[in-house]
Amino acid sequence: MAGSVMHGALAATILTTLLSLVLSTDVPVSASSANLDHWIAANTMAFNARTAEIESGIDTQLEPRLVAAEKKRRVITVRQDGKGDFKTVTDAVNSVPAGNSHRTIIKIGPGIYMEKVLVDRSRPFITFYGEPNAMPTITFDGTAAKYGTIYSATVAVESHFFMAVNIIFQNTAPEPKPGAQGGQAVAMRISGDKAAFYNCKFYGYQDTLCDHMGRHFFQDCFIQGTVDFIFGNGRSIYLNCELHSVGKGVIAITAQARNSVADKSGFSFVHCKVTGTGNVYLSRAWMQSSRVVFAYTYMDSLVNPKGWDDKGYAGRGQTVYYGEYKCMGPGSSTSQRVSYGKVLTDAQAKPFISTTFIHAATWLQTIPML
Repeated sequence: MAGSVMHGALAATILTTLLSLVLSTDVPVSASSANLDHWIAANTMAFNARTAEIESGIDTQLEPRLVAAEKKRRVITVRQDGKGDFKTVTDAVNSVPAGNSHRTIIKIGPGIYMEKVLVDRSRPFITFYGEPNAMPTITFDGTAAKYGTIYSATVAVESHFFMAVNIIFQNTAPEPKPGAQGGQAVAMRISGDKAAFYNCKFYGYQDTLCDHMGRHFFQDCFIQGTVDFIFGNGRSIYLNCELHSVGKGVIAITAQARNSVADKSGFSFVHCKVTGTGNVYLSRAWMQSSRVVFAYTYMDSLVNPKGWDDKGYAGRGQTVYYGEYKCMGPGSSTSQRVSYGKVLTDAQAKPFISTTFIHAATWLQTIPML
């Protein structure tokens, strides 16, 4: 499957484990991708077991409102053939009442949904769910010139506790010419806190994925673009994802927007894969204290030997936090990296390769069983 960086039995083992487990403890990710299933097992506990412990007063970490929402799940369906509850994703989202307190799973049938979707702040606890072998595509062609960058998103989620499973998010606006204004085109904007994406794909060019704000978890995802195709001020872990450049010139994968050292945001890429075309920088220093870490990541030869770009801002190299930890592949050599790029020690890397980076024990769930 395009974009997958999981293989065979390992993928099956991990997925089986994930179906019923919730991340809960502070164990760093293993250096070996072959041991990812063991790491997940070491970091998880069955959701039902945790809620039982919460009710008995043993476990006080998981948020009570999340526990309550999961006990009152409802499933609604979207199908273009009219055999579901709704024909459009927008109608399904709008059917969820403001102040929603139930986990509402919107099961989306196969097909291409040409819509501009907003999940506003009043509708928490929503899940978009597609079938892995017939993933639905939600697509639109909004651009910054027409809507503004963050409002160009095909799908924008502003509510908390959102989840997406097996969904393709796409913006079909054309690739902007180098230096052109207004061509930014977002496929997904996640502005809510405590959101998770499993086996999703994000297609676009400049500014594909707006990881805007909040704590987020992406696993087994494929993210494609050209300039700054993962950007924003989120505090996020990307685990086992493929970052795929489709540009021809200078590319920056990320533009993380932390603006002060007091801000706890940052992007952590763990056991990921950097592929594609172009002259690729891992990040460029969009904001003063931009923070990005790559750990155990395979980097193909398209990665520029310098690794990181300060965008020409004087002194920006002294304020950003850009780190690499035990990466591999022809683009991973740090011998010619810029002086402000850090080769992290075990102690420096640990906060970025455990789920405490996003406080996962209080909220992170895995793929729901349907």
